[in-house]
Amino acid sequence: MRNASVRRELAADGALTIVAGVAGYGAAGWRGAAAGLVLGLGFIVAALACASQRYREIAALGTRLDEVLHSGRRLAFESCQEGDVAVLANEVEKAVARLVRTGEELALEKGRLAETLADVSHQVRTPLTTVSLLADALVHEEDPAERRRLGRELESLVDRVNWLVTALLQLAKADAGALPMEAATVSAEALARRAAAPLALAFDLADVQLVMDVPEACAFVGDERWCAEALENLLKDCLESTPAGGTVTVRGRETALATTIEVTDTGPGFSDEALAHLFERFWRGGATEQRDLPWGEGFGIGLTLAKALVEAQGGTLAASNAPEGGARFTMAFPKTAV
Repeated sequence: MRNASVRRELAADGALTIVAGVAGYGAAGWRGAAAGLVLGLGFIVAALACASQRYREIAALGTRLDEVLHSGRRLAFESCQEGDVAVLANEVEKAVARLVRTGEELALEKGRLAETLADVSHQVRTPLTTVSLLADALVHEEDPAERRRLGRELESLVDRVNWLVTALLQLAKADAGALPMEAATVSAEALARRAAAPLALAFDLADVQLVMDVPEACAFVGDERWCAEALENLLKDCLESTPAGGTVTVRGRETALATTIEVTDTGPGFSDEALAHLFERFWRGGATEQRDLPWGEGFGIGLTLAKALVEAQGGTLAASNAPEGGARFTMAFPKTAV
């Protein structure tokens, strides 16, 4: 009786009972009035029985929800049926199933975040330890030539740590969809030249030839700055695995469906294990062998960042072994209109 809807229903049934009794009395006297009252009371009993049944169903639903919240049990859809309370139960089950799935996804993301933070801590700790040792050696070193060498090495390590922190921030923004992306026409040729410019000296020192095969008319819609960042990371990876005297080639092609930029090298290519983990953060299996370069050992985040930057613009980035041998990266930007 504390339920307002039940009280309203009983009041309506009581009023109908009175009306039925009065109508019965007018039609057949006291016998008609008694019949009307009995019929009305029957309606009241039936209404109370239905209300009681609804209360039991709602109580059962509450018990199942409590089990989900406290014991981790799932709601099943085997009880799906018609009826007002049943429909409510089905909708609640859908909502709970969604919440459970969201909770599992959040737990998975939390685990990934913990692993990423552990990886970041490990990646930063090693160069910082070396920085500390070099700084101490620099303070106590008296030979000017050795001091200059230590200073250059210290500066290189600081630059590497700075690059790592910057790359991680960019990757986090890309994951969150917070990177400002322009949607302008990008010349694939200009993009390739912009990405290769910072690596020109490194290619010369490594005795690796960089070949550009990108038509002037090849273009797509995207953000040239971030595409250049992604392509530069691909060129770095190819350079790391290409032996002296080898070649890294950049090819651009435009079709009615997409514009593709392909980067290949004449190195040993990727192992099956590498292809399965290549774009994972801090994974440094890479190619079957790698060479020393002026910027030192990589952190295993460049390819991850490249993929995130390309996908943030609606493109795709894939890795494979070229038929003629060597590694191959393919950036593809689908046409928005055909």
